[in-house]
Amino acid sequence: MSEIFVFGHKSPDTDAVTSAISFSYLQNQLGLDTKPVALGTITDETSYALDYFNVDHPKVVTTVSNEVKQVMLVDHNEAQQSADDIDQVEVLSVVDHHRIANFQTANPLYYRAEPVGCTNTIIFKMFNEKNVEIPKEIAGLMLSAIISDTLLLKSPTCTEEDVTAAKELAVIADVDLEIYGVELLKAGTKTSDKSEQELLDADAKTFPMGDKNVRIGQVNVVDVQEIIDRKDALLEAMKKQSEAENYDVFLLLITNVLENDSTAILYGPYEQEVTEALATTVNDNVLFLEGVVSRKKQVVPQLTAKFQ
Repeated sequence: MSEIFVFGHKSPDTDAVTSAISFSYLQNQLGLDTKPVALGTITDETSYALDYFNVDHPKVVTTVSNEVKQVMLVDHNEAQQSADDIDQVEVLSVVDHHRIANFQTANPLYYRAEPVGCTNTIIFKMFNEKNVEIPKEIAGLMLSAIISDTLLLKSPTCTEEDVTAAKELAVIADVDLEIYGVELLKAGTKTSDKSEQELLDADAKTFPMGDKNVRIGQVNVVDVQEIIDRKDALLEAMKKQSEAENYDVFLLLITNVLENDSTAILYGPYEQEVTEALATTVNDNVLFLEGVVSRKKQVVPQLTAKFQ
């Protein structure tokens, strides 16, 4: 049997990396030969979770067809967020909690998408459905993803299913949900040692919206001003990326994990459309987004509706 790669989206966050690991483990227990990989550099937050639970960091790849013929996708489905050569391999399955767009396959596949706060919440349900026991370290990684994606169960994307899964996984992982959750989120907020490019790429996704190409990055912080102080340098880096990749809009969300709101830096000629869509104002390329913490639920749908 040929090996199958399992991976999340480019610029991988904690859910993208750990859902690849947890879903790969589940598939291996069910008789397949799979291997989790990552489509980009592992973030500080994800590294904290992997090291805390003594799990090896997955191999980082950009292409997959040179190594495997079949893949499984987690935490994404859109082609531009996937491996560069995703069209050259067979996609066997998708487990995701995002919108479905720009996705098609030649063959039937297993596809599971649910409107929950985290892909690992769906995978948790799949473990239970298949009666497969979740090891302590896998439970810890799955819990970390739910904490990350829902900002410790405070995001508007969080559902009762996420809460239930998090509580049960915390027991299996033998950690205090609140204490571990705060430490995990803090681990991902260090920005002083990051270049502008690293800040923009750490958790960024590209979204086709009508005839516009929209790039949205997100960085979690405890001190928003630390990023705002670097605005000019960030705007210059956003300009270079936009010109190279043909982005019409580039938005960097700076999310305060303690206050549960965001400030954003905006580059591009569509200030009016963006501010109308997000019900805010812009001052010198900076927007304040009260109560906004979720790109998936509070930013992407609103911009998509505006640009369609």
